[in-house]
Amino acid sequence: MRLALPHPHRDDWRIAVGGLLGGVLLWALGIHPRLGTDPLVLWHAPWAPLVPLAVTAACEPLRRGRPRLGLLIGTAALVLDTVTLGSVVTIVLYTDLMYAAVLYGTPAAARRIPWVTGMLTVLGGVVPAALWRDPQALLIGVGVGVVAFGPAATGALVRNHRDAAEAARLRAEQTALLAEMDRTQAVTAERARMARELHDMVANHLSAIAIHSTAALSIGDPRTSGEALAVIRENSVAGLAEMRRLIGILRDGSGDLEPAASPTLDGLDALVDGARANGLDVTLDAGHGTVPTPVGLAAYRIVQESLTNAMKHAARGCVHIVLRQAGGTLGIRVTSPYRPGDTPRAPGSGAGLAGMRERAALLGGTFEAGPGDALWTVYATLPLSEGEPA
Repeated sequence: MRLALPHPHRDDWRIAVGGLLGGVLLWALGIHPRLGTDPLVLWHAPWAPLVPLAVTAACEPLRRGRPRLGLLIGTAALVLDTVTLGSVVTIVLYTDLMYAAVLYGTPAAARRIPWVTGMLTVLGGVVPAALWRDPQALLIGVGVGVVAFGPAATGALVRNHRDAAEAARLRAEQTALLAEMDRTQAVTAERARMARELHDMVANHLSAIAIHSTAALSIGDPRTSGEALAVIRENSVAGLAEMRRLIGILRDGSGDLEPAASPTLDGLDALVDGARANGLDVTLDAGHGTVPTPVGLAAYRIVQESLTNAMKHAARGCVHIVLRQAGGTLGIRVTSPYRPGDTPRAPGSGAGLAGMRERAALLGGTFEAGPGDALWTVYATLPLSEGEPA
């Protein structure tokens, strides 16, 4: 299996070619950092400086894809350059390899290289000065610092700024993502609330219309049919009024229509009168005081939906509504006659029970509904404190 090497960046090729041509030009002009009489020069061949120059230039294409390998080969070439007349371009190319090793290398290499080059800079200045007792020996450390520590520190600084910018970009993306998620959740919650309000406001009237229209079609008595049609008209007008209120709130957010569209427990008497007009035998026992607006709205809608279900499913008999306020909670109990196997007088989808359960859960309350002892019982408790919603 062949190891695929990363394709060198075109700028790296330009650095390599430009450095090589510049070094060859300086060599042709005879410009070298060291003299032939320098005791460190061990390789006196005129073309000797071109060898480390070519090797260092060949390492430039590796500066991004294989920065550590390029630095190791470049270090060997720099050592070789010290025993020749040398080339300034070789040193410059090596500083770029050191810079790239910190900037593009692994995080571990980016942490270690500045420390290692810093220690070499200190040792390169202190040790020769201590051994030779010559202050000029400190220039060795200065040279090591310029060639190695300076590029490494610059690379570390640039890398830190780049990482900080990347972290800031990621945080901005995460913030935008969270904001979009919050917006989506808010839209979903608002759509669910609107669906509950629309169902609770209209289902009662439409159920009454469906039941009485069936009666009007099946009974041949003109008087009875006229009474049924009157009830149908009354519920149609009330349903249209409720729809207008909801549409008005959606179109105008000024809040002027909010009281009309948000009933309270004070409207239970009118709700019960409407249920009696639709043919239900209803009793109301409301023992409660002042309750918060959200609790009052939820209680009203639970009673309204319970009456709608009783109109569609209950057997003949009395529907009892009891509200009690005690211990920081408002208890709601609605019982209606229940006979298993009866055919509903109007179709249902089960959304009413789900909506009542959601209203209770949003306020941190409880909800139960089910048959027992020939009665269908709806029981809900709503905390009067508006905190800690579920």
